[in-house]
Amino acid sequence: MTMTFDDDKDLVLERWVDVETPLVWKAWTDPEQLVQWFAPRPWTVAEAKIELHPGGVFRTVMQSPEGETMPGDGCVLDVVEGERLVWTDALGPGFRPNAESFMTACITLTSENGGTRYRAHVMHANTEAQQQHASMGFADGWGAALDQLVELVKTGKVSDKSAD
Repeated sequence: MTMTFDDDKDLVLERWVDVETPLVWKAWTDPEQLVQWFAPRPWTVAEAKIELHPGGVFRTVMQSPEGETMPGDGCVLDVVEGERLVWTDALGPGFRPNAESFMTACITLTSENGGTRYRAHVMHANTEAQQQHASMGFADGWGAALDQLVELVKTGKVSDKSAD
């Protein structure tokens, strides 16, 4: 699956992180791990559900310190174990259309120099949605969440040996 980057509609965060790829994958795909890092602090993730197959659920509920919730209901589009996870909020489980859509995200992980080349490519339907996401703090928010993922992995709380 190749995804072409569109300067007017897409955003990307790409970095090398000094944690092994299987652990980054586990942190992304295990809901118990995802709730610990996915929302940039001081927000938290109150709920996460992930079904790792095309048509499966990708759901998160972020919560502000004041208790405001922001649900994200979507559908897994593609899974390449240990390498790529693609989901969208344009569809719900079973590929059912959602009333509103904001983005499709492709997370790509590549082992590199003992760590992971991490790439989050987020696609939007139009320039306005892309600009809205950028102004919401895409780079800072997704970057902070990635830092939290790395921090979690380095605590030793994420293991790629646990049952899926």
